[in-house]
Amino acid sequence: MNESQALLEVLALEVRYAGAGAPSVQDVGFTLGRGERLGIVGESGSGKSTVCRALMGLLDTRTTVRAQALRFAGHDLLGATAATARREMAMVLQDPRVALNPVLRVGEQVAEMLGTRRPAEAGNGLLAALQMFERVRIRDPQRVLRAYPHQLSGGMAQRVMLAMMLVTRPALLLADEPTSALDTSVAAGVLDLMDELVEESGSAVVLVTHDLRLARRFCDRLIVMRHARVVETLAAADVDRAAHEYTRALFSASHSLALYP
Repeated sequence: MNESQALLEVLALEVRYAGAGAPSVQDVGFTLGRGERLGIVGESGSGKSTVCRALMGLLDTRTTVRAQALRFAGHDLLGATAATARREMAMVLQDPRVALNPVLRVGEQVAEMLGTRRPAEAGNGLLAALQMFERVRIRDPQRVLRAYPHQLSGGMAQRVMLAMMLVTRPALLLADEPTSALDTSVAAGVLDLMDELVEESGSAVVLVTHDLRLARRFCDRLIVMRHARVVETLAAADVDRAAHEYTRALFSASHSLALYP
């Protein structure tokens, strides 16, 4: 991809947590085009989620983030316009019931997200939340609109989180292990729904997962991380012909073939 056409450009990204002896992310680089789906795969602790949190500015202030380039839609994500740029980005977290505010009704939280990212639409926040709940196929959306996070199942909470992120119509959606906390039947439904909605919206997607079979099903391109570094970059369709032995081992260890063919 021509870097001038990239929506997201990451070059030589390094993240070091306070007190850590070694970087949690080191020399990571990739580009992402509009509408493209990139998978970041690897075992737990390889640095996958840290990359997304660095992009979203969610790391502790004591954490050091450096990069030769960290740009989104022409904005420097380490510079003064980062907050403006991140209004066009959204992130679905691994455990939505932890990510959601336990003392606010979920409809209010979705409306608040829309008002923060799209101030001109703040007055229609609850209506937009209800419409998005219908879009993500939540049963009885009026009831869920008034529910608190602890009143939702894992699958329902993940759909609420997906609605919260997509109601802002982001140019880039980061999805950090969005189905790992769900049973297989619910996970398949959530993944199919995310696939449908991002296809319709044209959002670019970064999917973080340890499951190469899932990534092959959903993504166009993959980067494989191990011990904080990228060890291989390849087309998702070529994952069963990977050159690196670690990628091949990950693929062999993915036991969800029946769910993610």
